[in-house]
Amino acid sequence: MSAATKDNTGSPPPAPRLMRALHAIAAPLRFLFRPVVLALGLVIALGSAVALVAWCLLALPVDGGMAAQPGANASLVLETGTGDVFAARGTLRGDPIQADRLPQPLADAVVAIEDRRFRDHAGLDLRAVFRAGLRNATAGRTREGGSTITQQLARLQYLSAERTLLRKTQELLIALWLERQLSKDEILARYLSSAYFGAGAWGADAAARRYFGKAAGELTLAEAAMLAGLIRAPSQLAPTRNMEGARRRAELVLAAMVETGRASQGDADAARAKPAALQAPPEMAAGRGWFADWVEADVRRLLGPVPVDLAARTTLDPELQDLAERVVTDFLRREGDRARVGQAALVAMTHEGAVLAAVGGRDYADTQFNRVTQARRQPGSLFKLFVYGAALENGFNPDSPVVDRPVRIGTWEPQNFGGRFRGSTTLREAFAQSINTVAVQLSETVGRERVADVARRLGLRSELPAVPSVALGTAESTLLELTGTFASVAAGRRVDPHVVRAVRARDRALYTRSEPTGEPPLAPAVRQQLLSLLVGAVREGTGRTVRLQIPVAGKTGTTQEHRDAWFIAFTPDIVVGVWVGNDDNTPTNGVTGGELPARMWQAFVGEASRIRVAAPPAPQPAAAAAPPAPPAAPALRGRVSVLDTATLRVGGQVARLAGVIGFGGEYARDMAVYLAGREVSCTPAAERPGYHNCRAGDRDLAEVVLFNGGGRAEEDAPTVLLEAEHRARSIGRGIWAR
Repeated sequence: MSAATKDNTGSPPPAPRLMRALHAIAAPLRFLFRPVVLALGLVIALGSAVALVAWCLLALPVDGGMAAQPGANASLVLETGTGDVFAARGTLRGDPIQADRLPQPLADAVVAIEDRRFRDHAGLDLRAVFRAGLRNATAGRTREGGSTITQQLARLQYLSAERTLLRKTQELLIALWLERQLSKDEILARYLSSAYFGAGAWGADAAARRYFGKAAGELTLAEAAMLAGLIRAPSQLAPTRNMEGARRRAELVLAAMVETGRASQGDADAARAKPAALQAPPEMAAGRGWFADWVEADVRRLLGPVPVDLAARTTLDPELQDLAERVVTDFLRREGDRARVGQAALVAMTHEGAVLAAVGGRDYADTQFNRVTQARRQPGSLFKLFVYGAALENGFNPDSPVVDRPVRIGTWEPQNFGGRFRGSTTLREAFAQSINTVAVQLSETVGRERVADVARRLGLRSELPAVPSVALGTAESTLLELTGTFASVAAGRRVDPHVVRAVRARDRALYTRSEPTGEPPLAPAVRQQLLSLLVGAVREGTGRTVRLQIPVAGKTGTTQEHRDAWFIAFTPDIVVGVWVGNDDNTPTNGVTGGELPARMWQAFVGEASRIRVAAPPAPQPAAAAAPPAPPAAPALRGRVSVLDTATLRVGGQVARLAGVIGFGGEYARDMAVYLAGREVSCTPAAERPGYHNCRAGDRDLAEVVLFNGGGRAEEDAPTVLLEAEHRARSIGRGIWAR
């Protein structure tokens, strides 16, 4: 023994002796304590397991999991005027899948790709877990999950997608419980009704309708394979955004179906030869977002909160929408910086107010603010439409003399563009050249309240302060409102711009637009005179930048310091409004309504006219009952005076020529010369109550007017009148002169 193990006396240390004594005493007790320790460990382990299960159950979310709740934000599918889907909003739910009516191709495809042993396991597939773990370890990352369909259903209906031990334990417990409570078909039906398939479609029926326009029970094998392939990565593989990826995944599903015996090789080959074709368009183009937002808001306003999937037939013309987006984008890109113009908006509608295209700004992705419907800006000289309309109603006519002179009302002195005064002129010339002092004098003469009344009748809803400057367009309004008032002039009746034709829930109609009825906002003679002023403003006035081979009637608008520039005008079949400016209301680089907006208008309308001539008319929803016909016009005979080329005074009675939109000025004077001293006979037009067919000798006056280019034919005019207009246009006669 070494010195290190002995004390100074050479005896062993006391501690080792004590330990040996204790071991000798404890040796007989070892076999007594071993079962106690094991039992204690077992109790602790079982207690921990019970505690974990209890905690998992107590921590279950009360409100369920990730699946969308039925009725809470129902979907809205948006269709163009011809019925093609162009957007979908909200959560599409479809019909629940029933266990006794499983769509077999889809059920087989989902089982083959998601859970091959679905029919054999009790909620947990240990083989799948082991296989997934092995493949993930080999790949060095998570590539495959081992969850069964039952576990996925548990997560969808009761849990979140959080990846924690707590959630996975809860998922397993619920899956085992579901397997004891439901049959396999019931589990599969619930899963197919709850799974997300991308593009806002929750559930297989919603996905079938969203992508293929049919119910889940009508799916082909190719379509079923594509839907089954979406479940693993619905947002990434949705065919509306990634058709190539969706088809590649469908190929894997078909291979899995053959491998598991759920499809024959021949059926799979046939499905590959004719892959699923999308019945819905690809993801909506960003530029249509303003239109889609507008439609969605209108549907919710019309119907309120409706907890069912809806489809809205809109007024959208996709070709014109694409054209409008292109025009706004191209002009702003080329000229925006030079002109110091940051934004622009364009809206196009029919004379009846059906909005065909709407672009609310430069880039929807950058800002969803809609400058067609939401931006309230000063209209400037556009407002003179209402001032001159009130003047014409109160005894003025286009040839009435007026004086362009300095005007002072209190401390306010309106100025003309360019700072000069022209002296004596006519109402027609003052409107064409947009003379401010004349507009203010007219407003003060007839009364601001009468001007406001005309604006209201034509459809302006904005507040109009009773101040002198309102005549020059200082009251703010929207591009949509203002364009709608021009449409009212074009149509001869009050027009309400609209984007929704009809709304349905499946095949049940919930809303169908009916045309409003009521008195015309302007008397026919006043309207014709106002039309002639608008034509003159484009032909010889501030809108003369526009050069088209069709009649154009419109008005420019420019506000103080060139902060806003407008051009709104209409042709025989379309009304278009354009605004340019800056969101922060900073001035542009001297832009006027007759410059950039007018050229944008011409670029759009020139191409739109060709598109609309080639396009078939859009189908209309079922119309409401027709309004009562006006009383029949009396037969008239005698010498006449000409109010305009479509409105005659015969023996103290007014006769309106059926099928003709007339003009005043030189055209009315020429017609008066033609009819001087001649007797005219007018009989009521059976096809147009309130109108007449008039003849001078053996000549039909409507045909004479149109053949000589003294007016234009209405859209629904008889063929003989349309042919007369065509002849005048082809040789450039009258209003068609080049």
